[in-house]
Amino acid sequence: MTARAFASRAAGARLPGPAPQGESARPEPLACGGGPGMAPGAGRRVLVALSGGVDSAVCAQLLRRQGYNVEAAVIRFSPAHEGAVAAARTAARQLDIPLHVVEGGPLFDEAVALPFCESYCQGETPNPCVVCNPLVKFRLLADTADALGIRLLATGHYARVRRDADGVFRIHAAASAARDQSYMLYRLGQGILCRLLLPLGGLEKPVIREMARQSGLACAAAPDSMELCFVPNGDYAGYIQKRGFSCPAGHFIAPDGRDLGPHKGIAHYTVGQRKRLGVALGRPVFVQRILPGGDIQLAYAGGEWAGRLRLRDICTPAGAPLPAGSYTVKVRSAARPVSCEFDGAGAVAFAVPVRAPAPGQSAVLYQNGAVMGGGFIAAAEPAEG
Repeated sequence: MTARAFASRAAGARLPGPAPQGESARPEPLACGGGPGMAPGAGRRVLVALSGGVDSAVCAQLLRRQGYNVEAAVIRFSPAHEGAVAAARTAARQLDIPLHVVEGGPLFDEAVALPFCESYCQGETPNPCVVCNPLVKFRLLADTADALGIRLLATGHYARVRRDADGVFRIHAAASAARDQSYMLYRLGQGILCRLLLPLGGLEKPVIREMARQSGLACAAAPDSMELCFVPNGDYAGYIQKRGFSCPAGHFIAPDGRDLGPHKGIAHYTVGQRKRLGVALGRPVFVQRILPGGDIQLAYAGGEWAGRLRLRDICTPAGAPLPAGSYTVKVRSAARPVSCEFDGAGAVAFAVPVRAPAPGQSAVLYQNGAVMGGGFIAAAEPAEG
């Protein structure tokens, strides 16, 4: 079925007004605040995180068409978000839903932006979205919903949430492997998951865009965000410097141990990086490790593969320890999951080597598509052979 035909089935005619529903557009059932026995929507109130982009707008559209009483919230995380707030206002006006503008700057700065700078200056490669979701975005969304007397929450993430057979609510991978965002949500706990609707989990991006286009939404052709929302120009080193941080300088160290001279500062580099190193050794090299003193260890191609990881700050959806056993693991959101063994104490052993897992990033462990837990990468060990 084409995206246009599927969107027509799932979304129906232009807003407002009733429309037929497809199975793929139906939100995941909740046991908290309703349960699988209730009809979708049934007049229940839901607060949607609206960013101004196409995904969150269609999320709100789908829920309203399914009978939910939809309100929206947009969070102003930083001065760089003024455009997102304006776009959210436009989307809410076109959708004809109330919009609440939430000031999140101080909390975002404390919990996300400053730790991001500190992590980079320690030679890590942080993923601020993973931290923002539990500590800022979903916290503020839930607080706003509570103040409004709204039980349910919803976002436009490509993932699914289910109550599994053991009674635990878990994030599950999206139907679209190319769009799956379950990795980004792995640190959410039961207090959020039991309230959460993720109506895009069974859909593909072309379908979402076609639904927005058919509804005449201004965001239908909006480009996907590719950079950090608070560093829109992608200049991480410049942002870190402007925030008053001075990351260590040091030297490049060749694969054979030779000192190759100074580099620009560790904020300019990340593990696995091949380009823009300014080093000519006659063979391609990449950043293998960023050393505590600021030196950067280089390696030739082939040396970037890791066989094991050590994790820190491990969490699970229910807060219980992550048991030892067999899992699949992703070390980046867009990475292909690979089989692994977890020892129950923080060590992950890959069944096949994984390219350049970076300290500061997350490793997320799955079983049958369900997020079982994960943690931040503390260290990686080279693959043998």
